[in-house]
Amino acid sequence: MALNQEFWYKRIKEEHNRGDLKIAPIGVLKQMDKKILWVGLASLAIIALTACLTILFSRSENFRGTAYSEPFPQASNFELTRSSGEVFRLSDQKGKVVLLFFGYTFCPDVCPATMAELNSALNQIPDKAASVQVVFVSVDPDRDTSQKVQEYVDQFNPAFIGLSGAQTDLEKIWNDYGIFREVVKNDSGLITVTHTARVILIDQAGNMRLSYAFGTPVEDIVHDLNLILK
Repeated sequence: MALNQEFWYKRIKEEHNRGDLKIAPIGVLKQMDKKILWVGLASLAIIALTACLTILFSRSENFRGTAYSEPFPQASNFELTRSSGEVFRLSDQKGKVVLLFFGYTFCPDVCPATMAELNSALNQIPDKAASVQVVFVSVDPDRDTSQKVQEYVDQFNPAFIGLSGAQTDLEKIWNDYGIFREVVKNDSGLITVTHTARVILIDQAGNMRLSYAFGTPVEDIVHDLNLILK
């Protein structure tokens, strides 16, 4: 091993003396290091910029409603009898997007406003509206019959489905969907029902995907429907 080292040492020394061995000056080496550093920094900057642009231009693909966490919860199935006598089953709606809302026909503001907004949303996607089913479930069974609820939603869109039923049947549905409701009677005898006012979007596979608070802009709902119906 020592002989080999001595051999190569002598050979390098001879080549250096003849001028055959070129060693870059230290200053040149430093300049090369700087160039490599700048190339590396520039590459990192390009990668960062690309990532930012990707995020920026992909924002339009994000849902605007409040999203449920994955794995998405399966929408609880329920059955209620329609005004026609036909049994409505939520599970039969698979393949469609369901917009589920809980309200009552005597509602002075939130319920009619929500129904009008959902109708407006569907009018903005005429080629996809048939793939969306709006379902209105009563929170006031003492006053809302199935026929009354259907007549109520018909005023906004005859394709909407209005449902009511016995208190015991509805209570299970309210609980399954986390719906708060409270009947309030004032001194003059006027009855109002305080209730959760959110629209729940159930996708074609029966998963709860999004929800919308009262006052959500119609364009946000339209945006999400277009995405989920791609």
